[in-house]
Amino acid sequence: MGLRARPALLLLILLRTVATQGRPPRSHSLRFLFMGASEPDLGLPLFEALGYVDDQLFVSYDHESRRAEPRAPWLWGRATSQLWLQLSQSLKGWDHMFIVDFWTIMDNHNQSKALPLVKVTHHVASAVTTLRCQALNFYPQDITMRWLKDRQPLDAKDVEPEDVLPNGDGTYQGWVALAVLPGEEQRYSCQVQHPGLDQPLTATWEPSLSGTLVTGVISGIAVCIILFLIGILFRILRRRQASRGAAGDYVLAECE
Repeated sequence: MGLRARPALLLLILLRTVATQGRPPRSHSLRFLFMGASEPDLGLPLFEALGYVDDQLFVSYDHESRRAEPRAPWLWGRATSQLWLQLSQSLKGWDHMFIVDFWTIMDNHNQSKALPLVKVTHHVASAVTTLRCQALNFYPQDITMRWLKDRQPLDAKDVEPEDVLPNGDGTYQGWVALAVLPGEEQRYSCQVQHPGLDQPLTATWEPSLSGTLVTGVISGIAVCIILFLIGILFRILRRRQASRGAAGDYVLAECE
């Protein structure tokens, strides 16, 4: 029989023993609550188990004492019985299993890291220029984001506090914004520190290449149109000058 079923079976035997002593048997509800911590702190034990029958606490166990303690009057005097000793031994097994499983989970948890994807965006609204640094899809949640001006950290009072929110897939996203003077965007950079990074990551705002390309194309088209119009005007003027010259030669020939 598995270790997980033993506390329930032992309790049922105890309940049946009590029920046969002058009281009719009836159905009961049974719940076990297991709690643990990585380190004993703030009065919390490393491992603790609490058992309830019909919402009444009947047994407690902790890692320090390593024994089951009766908490219900109908169990007093049975702490030395063979069944109770077996229950205590079973809870010791849960204690050991919890510690092993807990640290296995923690090791896997500490090894799973998702690196942040960092980018800086540029926004202009109501004549105010704002740089926004975003860190996306990172794990664990711990992250530090700060602004640098000319590679020097800015005073915290001049910067909006960072905001970190969970994504739906277990990762996190964070951002921090900064108002800057127009034309000074390149003096600022965003530095991000995260447990998954070997060293801090720095990002700056880069003007959109597509926007620069569109501006260049529009400027080129405008220049071509202007040159085309100048060429047409030049040809018209040459034709007018040529026609005036031919008319002058014709009048001179008639006079002769």
